[in-house]
Amino acid sequence: MIKILNHQDALPLLSRKAQRFEQAERVVAPILAAVRARGDAAVIEYNLKFGGAASLAGCLDSAPPLAPDFQEAVSAAAANIREYAKLQLPQEHYLDCGDGRRLGQIVRPLDSMGAYTPAGRYPLPSTLLMNVIPAQVAGVKTICAACPNPSPEILGLAKWLGVTHFFRMGGAQAIAALAYGTESVPRVDRIVGPGNIYVAAAKKLIAGETGIDFIAGPTEIVILAAEGNPKWLAADMLAQAEHDVDASAILLTTSRELARRVAEELERQLAVLPTAAVARPALDHNGAIVIVDSMAQAVEFSNTLAPEHLALHDPSLLPSISNAGSVFLGPMSPEAAGDYASGPNHVLPTSGAARLRGGLSSADFVKVISVQELSPQALAKLAPAITTLARAEGLEAHARSVEVRREARP
Repeated sequence: MIKILNHQDALPLLSRKAQRFEQAERVVAPILAAVRARGDAAVIEYNLKFGGAASLAGCLDSAPPLAPDFQEAVSAAAANIREYAKLQLPQEHYLDCGDGRRLGQIVRPLDSMGAYTPAGRYPLPSTLLMNVIPAQVAGVKTICAACPNPSPEILGLAKWLGVTHFFRMGGAQAIAALAYGTESVPRVDRIVGPGNIYVAAAKKLIAGETGIDFIAGPTEIVILAAEGNPKWLAADMLAQAEHDVDASAILLTTSRELARRVAEELERQLAVLPTAAVARPALDHNGAIVIVDSMAQAVEFSNTLAPEHLALHDPSLLPSISNAGSVFLGPMSPEAAGDYASGPNHVLPTSGAARLRGGLSSADFVKVISVQELSPQALAKLAPAITTLARAEGLEAHARSVEVRREARP
């Protein structure tokens, strides 16, 4: 049965299990070097070594059509994801400051991106939606997708979405191919999408050469509820726990009675859950129900943890939330809605990275470029500040580049 802890006994939960990145980096570094040196041949070699395909070709032209019910589902989800991505896109604008300065920003898409789509225990066509649609909204022209063992749904969805390049490759070799480029694989400007620890380690190592979203760890949810339906709360915890044996599901509550009932409900639902072989060890090792003295204490605990998913059954707590990948407000907003169809992206920061940023968005696929235009009067007004600062730094040519413009024109 899941652990029920008092707040003071739950403090170790704030120190997540350290990811074995040093070990994983030692494993993937030679793979990255081999792909950089030998291109397609190395990618195929490692594909075969790890049970993947002997050909990188995605064969989208022969992808099966989407089943009618599946197409209806992805059409609904895609429309909502696209709508939300448009809201996130930075806008071009200019400001006339009134003193001769005209300042603004232009927005330009990246040329290319790579969408990594896992296909291990569960094939995840929903992740393909979440990776590709924001890039399309941003205007990225070259959309590459990589999947080691794509299901018919993933292949059909890639074709339906209009992915320009699809490759049967996975693991560190796929990340290397997208980062460096090979004979078949274009080099991309940003690589996004979740994967196992070796994929994460590869993304960490290539981050200086191409953009990435973030380095993801095991998935996690924190639920804050002083009261609620035990069946719903247990179902939400299991929905996260079934992802992976390293997944984490934590309920913070002031009610010891609710804690007891949720724990009992977890056992009842586990008894008939097809994915219990994964969900039970996840709950046993990484899950907990924590009794807090107040919901303010729960908020403090959650902000320290900075969870990937945060469910707030009381929406009035939202103003106090500072760290979370994505927030689900109210009892009728299950995390599974965000995983698939409500609109916001499900590619989210884990392992405390939500202290630094939110989830994947269309803004990740554009460059916001500053623009400035000065009138002669504006430059004259700024000249004393510019030249004084330049000479304080010992950069005489900087100062003279301003002064030369103030000389009388020939």
